[in-house]
Amino acid sequence: MTSSKAEIFAALHRPGDPLLLPNAWDVGSAVAIAAAGARAIATTSAGVAWSLGFADGADLGADRVAAVVERIVAAVEVPVSADIEAGYDSVEATVTAVVQAGAVGVNIEDRLASGMLDPAEQAGRLAAARAAADRLGVPVWINARTDVYLAGSGQLDEVKRRAEAYAAAGADSLFVPGLVDLAALAELSAGPLPVAVMAWAGAPGVPEFASAGVVRVSLGSAIAQAAYALAARAATELLEKGGYDATGDGLPYDKMNALYK
Repeated sequence: MTSSKAEIFAALHRPGDPLLLPNAWDVGSAVAIAAAGARAIATTSAGVAWSLGFADGADLGADRVAAVVERIVAAVEVPVSADIEAGYDSVEATVTAVVQAGAVGVNIEDRLASGMLDPAEQAGRLAAARAAADRLGVPVWINARTDVYLAGSGQLDEVKRRAEAYAAAGADSLFVPGLVDLAALAELSAGPLPVAVMAWAGAPGVPEFASAGVVRVSLGSAIAQAAYALAARAATELLEKGGYDATGDGLPYDKMNALYK
């Protein structure tokens, strides 16, 4: 079943018709996203961390991440991809844990708390991830995230060099959060790896990304942030004004409860 879901997930990455990949952080968010019609679900490391009482980047560890992935996979029928940050203590062990939990994709970053990893070093880590997936017999989609535009030089040429190294190591796509320039994305899309982007309010729309050749559009922690913002607004309204209007657009109780049956 996992291998067939992996094949389905891979086939959803199409230039000009990108996979729209909402990010979940727990079973509740995952079943709601699946019910909305998502063809696949990705986890957000930030959302998962916050839901478990950690700051993002505070080293959740493979076991905690795999446990969340396992619960989500059991609750939805669509393919699930796991955000494993930079792989924690061992990329190999983390990939093994989340794939055994049912994930058919992984998102792997090239930045540690200490800074950006050398492209060759990250390529070795991606190769280790590919080897771990191969040992399990699952054609896992490896989304190689580069933080060049978030914490690095911000230079397109550096992204291109990393794309070459990551492709040679066995990555399936290049994820460049922070980059939404359509001309630059089109240029990258002509390179060795299909390109994934992270969108946010005010970013180009899906049709524009599709025209640039992007194969995947995800939202990162944006849905989780919006959900927590609603919690803060509703609490503030109750505590300061004695009102409850902020809760008016919630999913109906019966509909939400039925998603678990």
